[in-house]
Amino acid sequence: MRRTLLSVTAALALPAAALSPAAAAGHGGHGGHGVFETYRTGANAITYDTTKVPVGSRASIMPLAQGKKTTVVLWVYGLLPYRHYGAHVHVKSCGAAPADSGPHFQNEADPVQPSVDPKYANPQNEIWLDFATDDHGSAFAVSNVLWRFDNRPAAALVIHDDHTHTGPGEAGTAGPRLACLNATFS
Repeated sequence: MRRTLLSVTAALALPAAALSPAAAAGHGGHGGHGVFETYRTGANAITYDTTKVPVGSRASIMPLAQGKKTTVVLWVYGLLPYRHYGAHVHVKSCGAAPADSGPHFQNEADPVQPSVDPKYANPQNEIWLDFATDDHGSAFAVSNVLWRFDNRPAAALVIHDDHTHTGPGEAGTAGPRLACLNATFS
């Protein structure tokens, strides 16, 4: 809990200029943002479950890299109030089907896919951004890892139905994919 609070406090202390796309370009990243809609060619933010991620809800993700460390910040607005969601960075772009975004991005890839081994499916090897919404369906999440994306395949944020599980045989799972946001991680 202390680590999470310190991470959120540190991210909130960043000057607004540090969160701009131009600043992120110099420190890894770019990220992405969008308003969720049902699938159409060219859509940047897709909802697969319009009840749990309503059309018109929004998300923004920003990776910031410094040295050997990466911080990824996620904001959401307009989701269901007082609800827990899972969220992870995935390797492929969003598509018409929820599975189109591929598996979670892993710094050290699990040779067995889908990955459910806690050795690989954990918050130090993946970007986990689980969150709980407030009364407006808003939330903020931060992930800090001791590695960089360095132009490896990572192309989307996926919002899942449940918090991320950690036990053997279920590590990294978080239920059905509810929505997908295309993003750039470098």
